Amino acid sequence: MSFPFGAIDTAPYFCNHRNMPNLSSKKNSEEIAKFADMFSAMGTEPRLRIMQLLLSAHPEGMVVGEIQSELEIPNSTLSHHLDKLRNEGLVIVSRESTFLRYCANTEALQEVLQFLYAECCTRNKAVAPRDVIQICK
Repeated sequence: MSFPFGAIDTAPYFCNHRNMPNLSSKKNSEEIAKFADMFSAMGTEPRLRIMQLLLSAHPEGMVVGEIQSELEIPNSTLSHHLDKLRNEGLVIVSRESTFLRYCANTEALQEVLQFLYAECCTRNKAVAPRDVIQICK
């Protein structure tokens, strides 16, 4: 059998030897930074309590006054916490007349859970997938 361009090229290709910039690693770094910011936003006790409360009120959510009275957080402090959660995409806010209604962004939370699941349960099997399912029941 004759090859039109001579002998088979056996020189190593850059893509097989990691000599070329890896675009997927940049994307992965950006994704990890995004999740780190999300975890950071939930990384304080008041914000985690807010997320827990909004998840318990899902899908309707709660207006600011309801959140404030339930958690007994001063309005100015609550506003700061809600802004941080909103900026990281963890909560969705909508205006209803003169009220602001906050809802947990379940799509963003699902992304976070998928990220954790992929790392702990599929790639290195640190946690057995069946154990995660047991936790959710």
